[in-house]
Amino acid sequence: MDDSRETRLSQAGAFALEGTRLAYDRTMLAWVRTSATLITFGFTVFKFFQLDFNKPQVYSLVGPRGFGLIMISAGLISLLLASIQTRQSMQALRAVHGTIPPVAGNVLAFIIAIVGVLAFCTVLLKS
Repeated sequence: MDDSRETRLSQAGAFALEGTRLAYDRTMLAWVRTSATLITFGFTVFKFFQLDFNKPQVYSLVGPRGFGLIMISAGLISLLLASIQTRQSMQALRAVHGTIPPVAGNVLAFIIAIVGVLAFCTVLLKS
């Protein structure tokens, strides 16, 4: 009878561990979505104000270019901080429970980071 109770407890622990890992994955994906939104919004604002409305373009620090750079930077920084936090959390989980599969959101975070860096370079180098 003790053996079945221990089995149930170990199964419950395994399910709790899997739930925790999936929660980290959902959190990472939420940060990826937020970062992608910031990067996209910054680039869109920059490109929108690049359209020719027969008005002279005025460039300033807080103009469309500056605002775009700030928003893209915010997206990249939030993605970096979320990746660091997720990595630290998963390392702590692995230290206690051993081998745990990696967070799937990291691959998507890497792809969004590449897109963000390209968008940042585009806005930075365009006048």
